[in-house]
Amino acid sequence: MTKRRTLIALIALPALAASACTGGGGGSENPSELSMNEFPRNETLYITGTGGGPPADWNTITPGEVTGLNGLGYETLFLFDPETTELDPWLAETGEWTGDLTYQLTLRDGITWSDGEQLTADDVKYTAELGQIEAVPYHNIWEWLESVEVVDDLTVEFTFAEARHQEWNNFLWAEQIVPEHVLSQLPEEEILTGANEDPVVSGPYTVHSYDQDRLAWVKRDDWWATDHLDLEVQPTFVVEVITTSNEVALNLVAQGEVDLSNNFLPGIQDLMASNPDLSTYHDEAPYMQQANTAMLIPNTTVEPLDDPEFRKAMASAVDGQKIVDSVYSGIVATANPTGLLPLWDDYIDQSVIDEHGISYGASEAASILSAAGYEDGDGDGFVENTDGEAVELTLNVPTGWTDWEEAARSMAADLQAAGINVTEEFIDAGAVDDARTSGDFEIIMNNWSGISHTPWTHYRYLFQLPVLDDQSTANFSRWENEEAWSLTEELAATASDDPRYQEILSDLQRISLEEMPAIPVWYNGAWSQVNNAVWTNWPSEADDTPNVIPTAWNGYWNMSSIYMLTELEPAG
Repeated sequence: MTKRRTLIALIALPALAASACTGGGGGSENPSELSMNEFPRNETLYITGTGGGPPADWNTITPGEVTGLNGLGYETLFLFDPETTELDPWLAETGEWTGDLTYQLTLRDGITWSDGEQLTADDVKYTAELGQIEAVPYHNIWEWLESVEVVDDLTVEFTFAEARHQEWNNFLWAEQIVPEHVLSQLPEEEILTGANEDPVVSGPYTVHSYDQDRLAWVKRDDWWATDHLDLEVQPTFVVEVITTSNEVALNLVAQGEVDLSNNFLPGIQDLMASNPDLSTYHDEAPYMQQANTAMLIPNTTVEPLDDPEFRKAMASAVDGQKIVDSVYSGIVATANPTGLLPLWDDYIDQSVIDEHGISYGASEAASILSAAGYEDGDGDGFVENTDGEAVELTLNVPTGWTDWEEAARSMAADLQAAGINVTEEFIDAGAVDDARTSGDFEIIMNNWSGISHTPWTHYRYLFQLPVLDDQSTANFSRWENEEAWSLTEELAATASDDPRYQEILSDLQRISLEEMPAIPVWYNGAWSQVNNAVWTNWPSEADDTPNVIPTAWNGYWNMSSIYMLTELEPAG
């Protein structure tokens, strides 16, 4: 569930134009043998806005940003449907709690890996048990999962010390199943950090090729879902195009050289008025679905960002509505103070917001700072730390993400007006990723709290413990609150119809407002702009089109976006 946009030089744009205009069709007998410049245009889906550069590796165990690796290649046991908030069987045919602490899962028969081997219960057991390695992102399931047993080739039984239904559901739809017969032959370090070249996958596509400005996937002939679910992905090739900026992506989709852009495209609403081939999910503002919450992430290991009062002053100083109006022209909305998405509006406790929420205003921010002992002693317009040291902070966002660049300028100006010396700095997306993981930053933007089946994922994102040297998926602010994490773990094990569920959520909302480990600013859109010249029947709000999210971001394929590829139709 990420907002990824492209950041390296587009070194082969003429080749892109050539491949985009290649005619032909009628079916490629040996598509794997074609070069990227030979792909028939009417069999090729060109997308952009999901990858930051050519793949450094194909490792699915530790988080990466290879476009389509998790969804087109590796797959999950279930899909999550954001419309119903239910889980739909995918690799798994069934899954049920057979006792208070036991869960039995049955796989579909006849699923094969791309090397011809069968996908079996051994693969599921192996994938789950990889979590026993501390560096694996889902390591925490072994705090409450006791054992995994293979019952037969298609059946797995999980036994728990504690039945964390919501957290378990998250594993079922969010974690990719990997081939035991491949990874078990590797040493642990290779599993965690190896390149995994030529990955063996279960999904509808395998890796075709890549270079510095694009990555190509080619359709498998033996994808299991064709037999089991009568589903067939329509494009023979899916090509991720790497662009230098949002403006470059806008030009490519407008010219029909890209079919689907998942970038933020400035001015798309104006361009749609003059180009009938272009469309978005909604015909009018906000044009996009809401995908995640964009937040300021303060590094709480750095003074004075370690002080909740200082962070509350920052939150009060930032004018989210100005960003919505001036940067996004109204196609996004300001975030709720809790950071919870509209999907979870029923769980927002307004009484907690009324008591603990803060209001926007430079004077309000100044009052919070003054009360906490932050004063402008030298008269330069900026407060010093409580020990008299100057406060100079840097807000980093990726260069080329033009909306985030403008938002960073706006927020830095707001903070400076309130007396907090923050300067925006734009750096390579890879450098932002590295800084976020290692903790080598002061303030960054992040929006990885997004659509899921439960608000538990939002609070895991904010409060997950322990804080490790490398934080790869959650708690990038590195704020340590044992009470909040304990409540988050309790939430994972509490049914949503239990009265205690809302009590826990109210407590977590209170803590997040009192301590501000992250500062919600706006709801980021599920950016999706399409050109209908080559492919049609894109997802939209219309009744006669697919009702899925038209986004190729990693994590969204298993939130129903994979259906988009099965519903596309050739134009003309």
